[in-house]
Amino acid sequence: MNAHDNKQLVLQGYRLFQSGDIPSLLELYHNDAEWSSPESDYVPFSGKFHGKSGIADFFAKLGASAQPMRFEPVHLIAEGEQVVATGVATWLAKPTGRTYDTNWVHIFTLRDGKVASFEVFYDTAAAERAFHPDQPADAARASLLHH
Repeated sequence: MNAHDNKQLVLQGYRLFQSGDIPSLLELYHNDAEWSSPESDYVPFSGKFHGKSGIADFFAKLGASAQPMRFEPVHLIAEGEQVVATGVATWLAKPTGRTYDTNWVHIFTLRDGKVASFEVFYDTAAAERAFHPDQPADAARASLLHH
């Protein structure tokens, strides 16, 4: 696939995520795909996930603990088998009822028309403040003022 086709596949994945169609989204990933996000003691969906079953586990943890209030890809840059996407999001941390804003960067590596690896970077401090059960509500609101 060329860079344009790779960008279209990534955009298709975002549309599937936004519509809640996780089974179809998983079909865009190789059986041995790797998923990586920053480690956190407080964010339930953090860490590394392996294969489609691991990625399905990620989405189950995400759905149980967070709700996207806003999730918007802004830029997609593709070269060869890589697509880098940047965007913005607002999440509701279900366990605490707090929201947080974050910019994010997603790096996709594709192989034979499917995602072979995915890596995400986001404001982990804002997420931890939102998910941490002992944080005062004002700390979570303060993170919104910095974005």
